[in-house]
Amino acid sequence: MEHTLWSAALSLVSAIILLWVNSVNNENKRLSILLSKTREENAEKYVTKNDVHNDINRVLARLDRLDEKLDAFMKEQRSAIG
Repeated sequence: MEHTLWSAALSLVSAIILLWVNSVNNENKRLSILLSKTREENAEKYVTKNDVHNDINRVLARLDRLDEKLDAFMKEQRSAIG
């Protein structure tokens, strides 16, 4: 009788532990999926270094052209005055 009660108690404890391990494992899988989705969404929101450098280079090129035009305009003004 004592042996049967002990086996039943151990079986119950084992079942509870296995259910807990299963729920922790499922939660871990869920969190892993959410983390990968978050990484994908964040990657869409931000630009790469190359994109930033390309944009900055375009702005700098336009500023250089504007500077050249301003220099040419100032030379014209000086020659017209003097």
